[in-house]
Amino acid sequence: MIKIEDIEKSIIKKFRKEIFRKFVKAINDFDLIKDGDKIAVCISGGKDSFLLAKCMQELKKHNKKQFELCFILMNPGYSKENFQKILNISKHLNIDLNIFDSNIFDIISKTNTNKCYLCARMRRGALYDYAKKNGCNKIALGHHFNDVIETLLLNQLYNGQFSGMLPILSSDHFENMKLIRPLYYVKEKDIISWSKYSQINFLDCACGTTQKNLGKRKEIKKLIEELIKGNPNADINIFNSMFNVNPNTTKEKS
Repeated sequence: MIKIEDIEKSIIKKFRKEIFRKFVKAINDFDLIKDGDKIAVCISGGKDSFLLAKCMQELKKHNKKQFELCFILMNPGYSKENFQKILNISKHLNIDLNIFDSNIFDIISKTNTNKCYLCARMRRGALYDYAKKNGCNKIALGHHFNDVIETLLLNQLYNGQFSGMLPILSSDHFENMKLIRPLYYVKEKDIISWSKYSQINFLDCACGTTQKNLGKRKEIKKLIEELIKGNPNADINIFNSMFNVNPNTTKEKS
């Protein structure tokens, strides 16, 4: 791992165009942060959430908006090795974690329903609950550009519905709580480049169930790669379709 000073500098210098500028643009375009916000930045141990945490720290240093940050780590049942790895990375990156436990991995291991979907729903509920109890009004997740387009295609091809990830979303179950995705415009390849530069061995998904059942997301990644070979703007067009829905040619099933 390289020095923390160099990692922080890389976000606003070396990767400014690919990462920080797009991060700030998403915040401005979708009005993700307001004065007085207290934002729970959710850490999973992966490159995306740790990059989000560092971007949020840099924004707080250099931006005129007045907001608070709270970095939270939910332990859904990580192995001791993975949990310690997250703690070590957090310490190296100067991220002060607020940690709480849950038994989500144990619960999903005993169900035959869509495990990834159930895990995501349960995680989000637990994060909302903890964040609200600690005075936060928003939770920030590390979903990026590729997560957005992959989810859109997954839902169309495998669920038969047009639905995706919004940059900001009000909670249905936690009053006055919102979810924000500040990495909305940032491409995964650039996060990988930053990760390699940082020389940090971030966690992949730490759920043993998911690793045994890789699901359809890898298939969608390959599909998008093939589409881009024929049309370099295919990924951008898929992304833009989220915001260019023609109501005259689409309708809800009655």
